[in-house]
Amino acid sequence: MKVVILAGGLGSRISEESYLKPKPLIEIGSKPILWHIMKIYSHYGINEFIICCGYKGYLIKEYFANYALHTTDITVDVVSNKIKVHKKNTEPWKVTLVDTGDYSQTGDRIKQIEKFVGDTFCLTYGDGLSSINIKDLIKFHHKNKKMATVVAAKPPGRFGALQIKNNLVNNFLEKPLGDNGWVNGGFFVLNKKIFKYIKEENSIWERQPLENLAKDNQLIALKFNGFWHPMDTLRDKNYLEDLWYSKKAPWKLWDDK
Repeated sequence: MKVVILAGGLGSRISEESYLKPKPLIEIGSKPILWHIMKIYSHYGINEFIICCGYKGYLIKEYFANYALHTTDITVDVVSNKIKVHKKNTEPWKVTLVDTGDYSQTGDRIKQIEKFVGDTFCLTYGDGLSSINIKDLIKFHHKNKKMATVVAAKPPGRFGALQIKNNLVNNFLEKPLGDNGWVNGGFFVLNKKIFKYIKEENSIWERQPLENLAKDNQLIALKFNGFWHPMDTLRDKNYLEDLWYSKKAPWKLWDDK
């Protein structure tokens, strides 16, 4: 199975970082968030990726073209212009990078990679992390036999909540989950038949395609109460980085080599 990653957006809400690089290359710790997402899937044995590039997509291409230099120990002989690799520490990944346009909508980007996927494939965004069990998600999709499966997640709360009785605060909940109920968690398993739902130009995947799949009873949700967090703002980035450096990152399912 292959994973399609939408990695072409402008990332305008985190412009402090995205003016220099595409949002999926913004680092959590010393690694791009895109790397973290791919490691989640790789943990479950999925190692083929199709990345829909757009804004500053050439930087994503350069990252993977030089991936070994990011992960290995080397000696560079500047006179002979030769590089000796001392320790290989690369992932077993096969990555297809597709230029889907700087300003394309999400539906357009998905439509452009139709020829690269099989009958069933995974889809996610290049800016969200979760502790979701991908293998269970795929099993859920096959069991229910719908064209599209989406993870329904509880959004992280922004504010603390007060429980009040007779004007007295009897409990304080620090940023409880689910301020807005269930939301699109951005982790999908899809049947190739979904491409017929992406018809018009400038199609937004989250609008007509998903809405029409729902109308046809072809969109099913797996409710997930575990860790899920998008990286929309600099505050989100700092929060995820704090989790990573404190060694409490719930999405880190893999063992270090």
